[in-house]
Amino acid sequence: MNAELRQRLVAVHEQIAAAAEAAGRNPNEIQLIAVSKTHPAEVIAAAVAAGVTDLGENRVQEAHQKISALQSLHPKPRWHLIGHLQRNKAKLAVELFDLIHSVDSVRLAETLDRHARERDRRLPVLLQVNVSGEESKEGFWVPGGIANSVAYSSFLREIEAILALPTLEVRGLMTIAPIVARADEARPYFAALRQLRDDLARRYPQINWRELSMGMSDDLSAAIAEGATMVRIGRAIFGERQIG
Repeated sequence: MNAELRQRLVAVHEQIAAAAEAAGRNPNEIQLIAVSKTHPAEVIAAAVAAGVTDLGENRVQEAHQKISALQSLHPKPRWHLIGHLQRNKAKLAVELFDLIHSVDSVRLAETLDRHARERDRRLPVLLQVNVSGEESKEGFWVPGGIANSVAYSSFLREIEAILALPTLEVRGLMTIAPIVARADEARPYFAALRQLRDDLARRYPQINWRELSMGMSDDLSAAIAEGATMVRIGRAIFGERQIG
C-alpha cells in the first residue's frame, strides 16, 4: 500500500507540474491538499511519510478522531477543513484546523470569529463561492456574477461584514465546480472565481486575496490553467473512498 501511495503521489505532483508548465506558471505556487476524508489514520500516516504536508477533511468529527490519533506525526501536517461547516461545530473547527476553506455565510463567519476570540487566535479562512448556482452546493452565490450590479452589491456588503471581523484572516476564495464530462468544461467556473477574486483584490487591497482553492482529481489541470493556488486531491492519491 505504501509503495502504491507513493507512486500515486508522484504521479499527482507530475500532473500538477505539467499543468503549471502548460499555463506558464511555477508549480511551487500550487499547494497540494491531500483529501483524506473516509480514509483511516494509518493510511494518512503513510501519506505524511511519503511527503504529504497538507490534509483535507470534510467532517469535523471525523477529523477530530484522526487528528487526535495522529498527534505524534512528524513532520506535523497542516489540516484543512474543505467541507460544509455547521455553526454548532464551529468551536471544534477553530481548535482543529489550520485553514477553513468553507466559510459560506456571514453568520458562520461571526460564529467562527467569536470562538477564535475565545482562543485568542487568528483564524485563516477562505470564502466559499457557488460559481455554478447549483442548489446542491454551498457558498455565496451572485446570479450573473460581477455584471449583476444589484446582486453583486449585496454580495459585497456580506464580504465587508466578514472583513470587519477582528480575528478572521481572509486569504482568498474556494469553489467546487460542477461535475462535467470533460475537464475543460469546468474552466469557465474556475475563470469566474478568478475574476471574482481579482475584483475583490482591487476593491479591498488591504486583504491578501492570494488563494484560489479549486480543482480536484478530475479537473485539476483546468483549475491550474485558471489560477488555482490550492488543489484538493483525494482519489488520485488515496484511491476510492472508504465507506463513510
